[in-house]
Amino acid sequence: MRHFIIAFLSFSLLACASPKPQQGAQYLLNDQLFAPTQTPIDAENIFALNDEMRLYLEALLNKKNQNKSAQLTLFEALRNQAYLRIEYDSAMTKKAVQTFESRSGNCLSLVIMTAALAKQLKLTVQYQNVDVEQAWSSNGDLHFSAGHVNIILGKKDNIWREGYDASASLLIDFLPPDELRGQKAKQIHENTIVAMYMNNRAAELLANKQIDDAYWFAREAILRDPEFLSAYNTMGVIYLRHHNLPQAEQNFRAVLLRDQKNTMAMHNLAATLGLQERQPEAALWQAQLKKLQPSPPFYYLNLGKLAMDQGDYQKAKALFLKELERDPYYHELHFWLGLAHFHLGELKLATEQLISARDNSTSSDSYQLYRAKLDRINSSVRP
Repeated sequence: MRHFIIAFLSFSLLACASPKPQQGAQYLLNDQLFAPTQTPIDAENIFALNDEMRLYLEALLNKKNQNKSAQLTLFEALRNQAYLRIEYDSAMTKKAVQTFESRSGNCLSLVIMTAALAKQLKLTVQYQNVDVEQAWSSNGDLHFSAGHVNIILGKKDNIWREGYDASASLLIDFLPPDELRGQKAKQIHENTIVAMYMNNRAAELLANKQIDDAYWFAREAILRDPEFLSAYNTMGVIYLRHHNLPQAEQNFRAVLLRDQKNTMAMHNLAATLGLQERQPEAALWQAQLKKLQPSPPFYYLNLGKLAMDQGDYQKAKALFLKELERDPYYHELHFWLGLAHFHLGELKLATEQLISARDNSTSSDSYQLYRAKLDRINSSVRP
């Protein structure tokens, strides 16, 4: 049986409010199993600025903004992108300088860059984990779950003396307001943001088959914030891919000890037990997982792909539409639905779905891929 493993990008979850592990995190680390990383971790420079960023701030404050505070000026520039156009790109989680230079990044990268700019202006920053519905993506047999963080800009440090003042705080979020309406948010500390960055990089390196490098980033995430449970799950997946099954099991159990309904760790633990030929234990966890998650992520998408392989495009279309009800923004789902329409001769609907795939793509590579597919369909229907 082919097992898929669930890792997840770090901004997907906030550390649970649970007691600290009695043994600490060190017992879950096994440095001797991995080669030293060739990728600098350099955690202290995540929020560092370069000269171009400093000049940007100087120009921003000097350009007809004499009557506005630094707080409001930065807020308006980032919200309206009047002076800095940043594109969303999930391909890699970046430090502040990398995001600024490339003018692209995921929501965590954008929060880190915003915090770096705000700190340079001596503004107070507050990070929030936003309780949005998990969005899933995949890379081969790795599945990733992504959540959302945002940032609040406060007054300058030298006038923030009376505690938190909501009327003087400005929320910066890079999602459309409609997607955030009614969502709850919880404040998180900067060490959690750093752990999220490290865990994201670990997951990205893992997806790129750089397992040894991924270990060191996940290790740093755990040490930066031992309460951030997603790092333990990622570490478990790294051990699993490195064929260290007992260590993988230990990490997944550490998550479940503190969050008994964590379906990601539960799925991974069941897979790990199965690979160790401990089928009765694996079956118990699978039964519990089935109760909590009757239809796992990509359930209907995978069934639809199977139907496509069998040439049953009508059935595939129905399954893709069912998955679309659960995740209306996943670009790959729109692509597969468009492909089903194409095979059924429904070219107009196929074009609409490929446009949705392109518009919902989360990286420049996927955007270009869907645009090329769209051009091919359009050329095929010309007289």
